[in-house]
Amino acid sequence: PTKSLYTRTRRHFNNTTPPPVSADPTVTMAFVCATPAMLAKTAVTARRSSGKTVRVAPTMAFELAKPPYELDALEPHMSKQTLEFHWGKHHQTYVTNVNTAVGGTEDEKLSMEEIMMKSWNGGSYGGLFNNSAQVWNHDFFWASMKPNGGGEPTGKLADMINESFGSFAEFKEKFCAAGAPGPAFGSGWVWLVAVDGKLEIQFTQNAENPFASGTGIPLITYDVWEHAYYLDHQNLRPKYIATFMDNLVNWDKAAERLG
Repeated sequence: PTKSLYTRTRRHFNNTTPPPVSADPTVTMAFVCATPAMLAKTAVTARRSSGKTVRVAPTMAFELAKPPYELDALEPHMSKQTLEFHWGKHHQTYVTNVNTAVGGTEDEKLSMEEIMMKSWNGGSYGGLFNNSAQVWNHDFFWASMKPNGGGEPTGKLADMINESFGSFAEFKEKFCAAGAPGPAFGSGWVWLVAVDGKLEIQFTQNAENPFASGTGIPLITYDVWEHAYYLDHQNLRPKYIATFMDNLVNWDKAAERLG
């Protein structure tokens, strides 16, 4: 299993009254979109049968993990503005949603990966899986890129690509085509996955990923949700994918994941 990338921190609450908390992440937007600082100031209360409001001990909450580089480190291929919105807002919202959903439940003691795997529920999943998996997917995606990336892999990974696809050029063509024109239509992720000693290209819809579904060991992914590329490339998804492959993909991380 991939090493968990998530951190928890102790929250200190004051005595203000919180907005309603639901087990479903699709709660009031004002609360879902709250920043960690806002959440840290929110009281957690419980009402006993007597009607007396009592304090609940502060729990450990997930924090948004930083990408393994500065937000401007991928420029000019991926702009700081894209990272500020994609990582700082979209990714943050998924983390906030998970904290909101699991707070005060038995799941708050689990890791993000454990929450994702539990809520996968054999493919019959709901909002908690969508949000926890999107946290996992995005952390995986950030680490799939690096400054001065691109090029071709070497060693074992290069050999497996040649064996599985015929050549790196053939793999690259198929990997890019999976995101545009498809099978990736709409939102989702394109993955390079190790399966039984060979490599496959897989597309997953929405928040699904090969790790949760058990369809292989993911090595590299790129995000085909529109917010991943619209600020830099507008509607030109093929240009975004080509830029990812030529200038951003982190083959060293892929080789490390392969083992």
